Amino acid sequence: MKRIAFMILRLFYIAPVYFFRVWWYSGHLERYDDARCFALLKKMTQKANKAGRVIIDAHGVENIPEEDGFVFFPNHQGLFDVLAFLESCPKIFRVVMKKEVADVVLVKQVRLMLRGLSIDREDVRSSIKVIKQMTTEVKEGKNYLIFAEGTRSRNKNELLDFKGGSFKSAVNAKCPIVPVALINSYQAFDTHSIQPVTVQIHYLKPIPYEEYKGMKTNEIAVMVRERIQTVIHNNE
Repeated sequence: MKRIAFMILRLFYIAPVYFFRVWWYSGHLERYDDARCFALLKKMTQKANKAGRVIIDAHGVENIPEEDGFVFFPNHQGLFDVLAFLESCPKIFRVVMKKEVADVVLVKQVRLMLRGLSIDREDVRSSIKVIKQMTTEVKEGKNYLIFAEGTRSRNKNELLDFKGGSFKSAVNAKCPIVPVALINSYQAFDTHSIQPVTVQIHYLKPIPYEEYKGMKTNEIAVMVRERIQTVIHNNE
């Protein structure tokens, strides 16, 4: 968390303005559409990352589908992960966050600006409701980001098992799945260092519905995990 404080310190002259704007936008979403909210968050993220001495090394941006209505499935290393997407991704996306962090101050406001969803993985009824809403919105042409591990890995660039249930919305929406490999993202906020760090984000080729049609969600989870793990091992 030292880097967050370092970012704020270096942006002391404008941080209060950005905090106010995020607070205001998140409380008046009827006035600001997805594009305007996303543009503000991207601008803030770029400034914060530069101030925090975090370089985003993006690969495979050309693999992101041109047509909206797809789901990103990255590995999960920590709170910084979404910032790597905000700086590098040219497409507007929504995010699914677990309940434990979805209502944390500032994280909550960012989630609201992204029109993101909060999921309680211990509540089956709540999880089903979120999956249904996500499915509907993806069918309508919205893009989503969901962490299939369910929680962040505490073992640097090693992955946890991917949960099959995370892929139900993609299966139901019959949409492209976009695996994404994050490398060294944990070094930004999950260590006590403020030394310069480079976070790699690799957008892999999308998996069309025709390729995973008929597979069980657990099988899809294994396939996506293996593709991400291969990229991580080849680029550490």
